[in-house]
Amino acid sequence: MFTGIIESLGRIESIQYQGSNYIFSVNSPISKDLKIDQSVSHDGVCLTVVEINEESHTVVAIQETLDKTNLKSWIQGSIVNLERAMQAGSRLDGHMVQGHIDGVATCTGIEDQDGSWLYTFKLEDRSNENLLVQKGSVCINGVSLTLIDPADGLFSVAIIPYTYEHTNFNSLKANDLVNIEFDIIGKYIQKQLAPYLEALKK
Repeated sequence: MFTGIIESLGRIESIQYQGSNYIFSVNSPISKDLKIDQSVSHDGVCLTVVEINEESHTVVAIQETLDKTNLKSWIQGSIVNLERAMQAGSRLDGHMVQGHIDGVATCTGIEDQDGSWLYTFKLEDRSNENLLVQKGSVCINGVSLTLIDPADGLFSVAIIPYTYEHTNFNSLKANDLVNIEFDIIGKYIQKQLAPYLEALKK
């Protein structure tokens, strides 16, 4: 479980391929403090540390992960957001994030608002767009953010200077793909209401 508050940035040092798996070597300030088998959020994707080498660590992404995230677009030199799992008893400064990506969205615009930035995104799959609610929570590339004006598969988020400087939002460009995780509470409510909504259609 994560909070969506980014601890550090990492840089993709190398990418190797083993069957359908992608093996990423990530250089970061927190790599030396990690442990084998530890879960770490990489751009919002929960990945298991399998190797540690001084200032870098290695994680493996399997086909299921590659199909549902933007990891296939990572290249050597890509900058990714990192967060270690939250500790029991610590403050939940963002919102409850599992690191289980629901899908991807495309950045459709970036507006400099003279002190903050407004990023707009379009969902690639609109089947769960009802989980995007005004002033609700969403996790984008592992960052806990507040939704603005969700409608017709589009939504925006406002990025403050601290977040801009300490995450990879400062390198995000129009047409880039980002990882999206919807609020887990909304997903549970949707699941519970589904049978009743289906019955109303009959």
